[in-house]
Amino acid sequence: MVKVTVCGAAGGIGQPLSLLLKQSDLITHLSLYDIVNTPGVAADLSHINTKSKVTGHVGAAQLEEAIKDSAIVVIPAGVPRKPGMTRDDLFKINAGIVRDLAVAAAKFAPKAFMCIISNPVNSTVPIVTEVFKQFNVYDPKRPVGDKDRVRDLQSLLLDRIFGVTTLDIVRASTFVSDLIGAEASTLRIPVVGGHSGVTILPLLSQVAGTDKLTKEQIEQVTHRIQFGGDEVVKAKDGAGSATLSMAFAGARFALNVLEASVKGTSNIVECTYVHLDADQAGAKETKSVVGDKVEYFSVPVELGPNGVQKILPIGQINDYEKGLFAAAVPELTGNISKGSAFITEGAKL
Repeated sequence: MVKVTVCGAAGGIGQPLSLLLKQSDLITHLSLYDIVNTPGVAADLSHINTKSKVTGHVGAAQLEEAIKDSAIVVIPAGVPRKPGMTRDDLFKINAGIVRDLAVAAAKFAPKAFMCIISNPVNSTVPIVTEVFKQFNVYDPKRPVGDKDRVRDLQSLLLDRIFGVTTLDIVRASTFVSDLIGAEASTLRIPVVGGHSGVTILPLLSQVAGTDKLTKEQIEQVTHRIQFGGDEVVKAKDGAGSATLSMAFAGARFALNVLEASVKGTSNIVECTYVHLDADQAGAKETKSVVGDKVEYFSVPVELGPNGVQKILPIGQINDYEKGLFAAAVPELTGNISKGSAFITEGAKL
């Protein structure tokens, strides 16, 4: 049995995301959780003639039932970004929501693959990691003093916590394909770094055909990839943010995790925001570029049965991209520290 829980399933991202997941034959139980309206969403989706049963759960009293023994927990829960609101503004509201869901996962589904969509991802992923560490879910019976054993088991924890940055990749392939005449659905553009503004680092120099673009075109499309979310917020004129495209990207990532972990499909690679200690050997090349102080970074990851099978090299970058990295690192470091401190300097869970 493969249970997947969507936390925030009645929201603007959660509903289309759940619809996309309902189509997968790999899922036998699709569990939907939110603070309102999930029974209705579940009833609606349950009429679709695919394999998974669907259950709806409402409120804190039903959270354990919703999340218990899940193979994957996808978290799009939180408030959407509104005009004039930065991703940092979202932190004040969404951090507490993500913390509470992470506590439930640590208690009732400690072996689940955690797919974090809630913004700001640069900060919410460290929140989940610190919650899991406080609950010692990577090894509740670890031998005292066995530092190597603790290190190995902590790595297993980090293997399973992902920040979903797939929307940046989806946007990059869409925007760049318009410029170089490629097929967007097959164009793979590595986008590394973080998941907000200047921390989003599209490596266009690694994409065939972009060498024909002017410096101005590269700068313009890079900015559009970095701030594509603002484009949607403005177009919706206060009615919401990027929900449908985020649902598509979130489902793509979650289904790839399922393919690798449940089905055992090999050579599945996605850029995702992870703790670099999830594969210290694989992360050496990235750390040589961004420095040892950057704990989390979106990198190309080969997915496997335990989550992070291998962190792959980010590859060669040109001088323009080196400048982007230099601008991103201070911002990203601050975001990470803010997320971690929310748990480590807060009340004991």
